[in-house]
Amino acid sequence: MMDNLDYAVIGNCRSAALVSKEGSIDWCCLPDFDSPSVFAKILDKEKGGQFSIEVDSSYVISQNYMYHTNVVVTKFKSPKGSFSIIDFMPRYKTEQEYFTPPEIYRYIRFSSGKPSFKIRYRPKLNYGEDDVKHIKEDNYIRSQSVISPTDCVYLYTSIDPDDILNENEIALTTHQFLLLSYNQKIINVDLERVYTEFQRTKVYWLNLANRSKKFEKYTEEMTRSILILKMLSFQSTGAVLAALTTSIPETLGEVRNWDYRFCWLRDASMAIDTLLKMGHNQAARRFMGYIKGILRSKHDTFQIMYGIRGERDLMEVSLPHLSGYEDSKPVRIGNNAFSQRQNDVFGYLLNVIYQYYNYFPGMLDEVEEMWEIVRNIIRTVSNVWEKPDQGIWEIRNEEKHFVFSKIMCWVALDRAIKIAKLLNKPYYVQLWSGIANRIKEDVLTKGWNESLQTFTQTYDNTELDASLLIMAEYGFIEANDPKYVGTVLACQKELFHNDLMYRYVNHDDFGKPSSSFTIGTFWLVQALARIGKKDEAQTIFNKLLRCSNHVGLFSEDIDFTTKRLLGNFPQAYSHLALINTAMLFSDERKASKFIKP
Repeated sequence: MMDNLDYAVIGNCRSAALVSKEGSIDWCCLPDFDSPSVFAKILDKEKGGQFSIEVDSSYVISQNYMYHTNVVVTKFKSPKGSFSIIDFMPRYKTEQEYFTPPEIYRYIRFSSGKPSFKIRYRPKLNYGEDDVKHIKEDNYIRSQSVISPTDCVYLYTSIDPDDILNENEIALTTHQFLLLSYNQKIINVDLERVYTEFQRTKVYWLNLANRSKKFEKYTEEMTRSILILKMLSFQSTGAVLAALTTSIPETLGEVRNWDYRFCWLRDASMAIDTLLKMGHNQAARRFMGYIKGILRSKHDTFQIMYGIRGERDLMEVSLPHLSGYEDSKPVRIGNNAFSQRQNDVFGYLLNVIYQYYNYFPGMLDEVEEMWEIVRNIIRTVSNVWEKPDQGIWEIRNEEKHFVFSKIMCWVALDRAIKIAKLLNKPYYVQLWSGIANRIKEDVLTKGWNESLQTFTQTYDNTELDASLLIMAEYGFIEANDPKYVGTVLACQKELFHNDLMYRYVNHDDFGKPSSSFTIGTFWLVQALARIGKKDEAQTIFNKLLRCSNHVGLFSEDIDFTTKRLLGNFPQAYSHLALINTAMLFSDERKASKFIKP
C-alpha cells in the first residue's frame, strides 16, 4: 500500500509521470499534462493502469534524483544481483527550439550478479475507462483502445515483447531499455539512442540548476523546488500548472478532491515571481506571453484560472468508474472554480507585470500591449473591489468581503501606480492613488478588530485566516506595525496546531478543514521572521522541511497527526513558498570575482 505520496516525478514541460519508490509509474497523461491518463493506478489500483518493475522480497529498493536533475534513479539490490532503472522524459535545447516529445524512457542499467524481475505493462487509456488491446508489430508493441483504436501508445524495447506481455520472469545480464511513446517513432531506437537522450536530458537539467542563484543554506531544497517549478511550466504557452494530478484528496475519505492541472493566475504569478528571484527571467517572459494570449482584446474579462493553452471553459465532471486515491471519491476532471470571483488574483498578477517592466521590457509595441493589460486589470479592480468574492480558498457557495481579497486589490493598484510612474503617466498615478487610498482605508476600518487586536478573515466575522500573514510581504502594512504583529500572533495562536497551520478553522462548504494547507505553515514562518522571531521561525521551518517525501517533494496538504502528504502533487504553491522562506534564513552565495557565472 502506497503511503505518504512517496513518488518521484519526471517530466519535460509537456507532460509528466509519477514514479513510486518501488519504480512503478502510477500516473501519466499523454501527450500533454491535461490529456486523459495512460496510467492512473494512483486513482484506482485495479482499473487505473500501471507500468511497474516487480521483484521478489529479497530486493532492497531505494530511489533518488540524479544530482540537480529531474532524472530519477530507482536501485534494486539483492544477494542475487543488482540493477537500476533510470527514468526520464527527454528535454533539451536544439538549434531552433526545445525537444519535448511525449515519451518516457526507462533505461535499465545492469550492475552485478544475476538479477531478475517482471514487467507489469498495463496501460489503461482514457482515465482507465478504455480496455487496451496489445498488438506486436515490427519493432514495438502497439497498445490501443478497444473502443477507439486510433487512441494508442507505442512501447519500444530491447526486451523480448512476449516476456513483457506475458509478464514472464526476465533475467538481466546486460543493459536494456523501455521507451513508451505517444507517437510512432521514425528513427531507430536502440541502447545508444537511449543513452544519448539520457545524457542530453541530464545536461539540460544540470544547466538549469546551475543558472539558479545559490545560497549558503538550504541550497539543495531550493534547487529541487526550482526544478519542480520549471517542470510544472507548459512549454507551448508559458502557463504554469498548480500541480500535476487530479483528485488527490485534501483529507482521506472526504470529497475535497479537485483537478489542479490548470493555470491559476494566482499560483502561476507567485511561481514566476519566485523564479525571477532565483534568476530565471526567461520563464517570466514566457508567462507574460501567456497572459497576452489569454487577454486578446481590451474587452476580455478575467477568470481566476485558465487551461494551459488559455482555455476558458474548464467544466467539471466526475469519473464514477474510478475508486479514487485510497478510496476517496469522487474523481474529478475539470474544475468549476474557473467561474468564481476571487478578487485577490489581480494583485499577484500586477506584481509580476511590475517585475516585467523593471527587469526586461521588450520592444515598444510589447510595452504598449502590456500597458493595455494593466489598464484593463485596473478597470476591473476598480469595479469589483467593493464587492464580495469567494476568496483565496475558493469557498464555493457563498461570497463574502474577504479582507485578504481587498488587500490584494490594493496591491494591484499599488503596482499599477508604480508602472505608471515608470511610463511617465501622471494622470493614472493620481487617479489610481485615490482608489488605492480608499481601499486601504476601507480595510483598516472594516477589517481590523480592535477587541481582538487582529485583522479578521472577513468584514463580517471574527475568524482568523492564514492569508493575512503575507499582507506585509506585499507592502500593505509594515512588518513592525503593531496591527501586523498582533495579526501574526493571533493567527499563530488560533491556527497553529501540531507544528502545522490551518488555513482557517471556521466551517466552509464541506465542514471544518481537517488537514494543514502546506503553504500556510511557510507563511507563518515568514511572518514570524519578519516580526523579529527568527529563531522560532527557523525551528518551525526545519520541522516542516522534514515533512517532505523521500525525494524532497511537497504536496498541497499535510495531515496534522501523521504528517502524511495529501492533496495534489507536487504542488507549485508549496515549492515556491519553500524557496521564498529559505531566502529569509540564508545569504546568497557570491561567486568568485575571478569566475564568470
